[in-house]
Amino acid sequence: MDMLGKYKTCVAARSTSSEILKSSQDGGIVTQMFIYALEEGIIDGAIVAGPGDEPWKPKPMVATTPEEILAARGTRYNISPNMAVIKESVRKYGLDKVGIVGTPCQMQALRKAQLYPVGMRYVTDKIALAMGIFCMENFSYQSMKQIVEDHCNVDLHSLKKTDIGKGKYWAYTNRGAVSQIPLKVTHKYEQPGCHVCLDYVANMGDISTGSVGSPDGWSTVFVRSTNGDNIWKKAVEAGVFEVKAIDSVKPGLDLVTKLATEKITKNQKELEHRAKMGVNKGLRNPYI
Repeated sequence: MDMLGKYKTCVAARSTSSEILKSSQDGGIVTQMFIYALEEGIIDGAIVAGPGDEPWKPKPMVATTPEEILAARGTRYNISPNMAVIKESVRKYGLDKVGIVGTPCQMQALRKAQLYPVGMRYVTDKIALAMGIFCMENFSYQSMKQIVEDHCNVDLHSLKKTDIGKGKYWAYTNRGAVSQIPLKVTHKYEQPGCHVCLDYVANMGDISTGSVGSPDGWSTVFVRSTNGDNIWKKAVEAGVFEVKAIDSVKPGLDLVTKLATEKITKNQKELEHRAKMGVNKGLRNPYI
């Protein structure tokens, strides 16, 4: 199995906009790409994880202005069902060219919906740009809240940013305090579905990105599809991204490959274990 999926180009990159970088998770790739695509008419709007009714609880939203896209920047490390508003983006907002960002499982769901558009006829063919984000695992909102408040001792109302890296879960406050806990503490809070996922780097995105492999403040970017390649080249030529060869930065692709291999190997074993759970017990097995 190819741990990193098929791709045309892999680079380290970041937005050239100080405004975007100011509050973005790392290199501001998704935010910058959607704003560029919106301003150039490549998309009419983007499905993003916007701010919800509770602190740090994302809510899928259709962003049709740069300001709305900016409001959704950053990673919240809990689930935002972005696929749920694809119909709304087309039928309510009237978009003909839709951008969408999502985790590996959401990118897989998108591609399946495009192949078999049951209940989404004339909708999924409006997707003009799919941005995937790296994901080892995800959490429910309640689990994220417990991790931050009970383990990191940070109130969600004072939380500025969360991050996962170097084997730790990090919580940053508005006053500059930093709290960290070992990732092993968070394992029991992971979504069970994450344990059967065999994709770390969002293989199904037109472009996929994440912090792993690049220096702080930069993001690793895989340009995968022909559509993604065309849009990425135009964006770079327009000067909205600063780009470095991935083999010129540390830790580079070796770390991305290592983490992707760890996830796939561990989850493949879980799949095999689940496949045996109902054997000879008269139970219908949904995992075979």
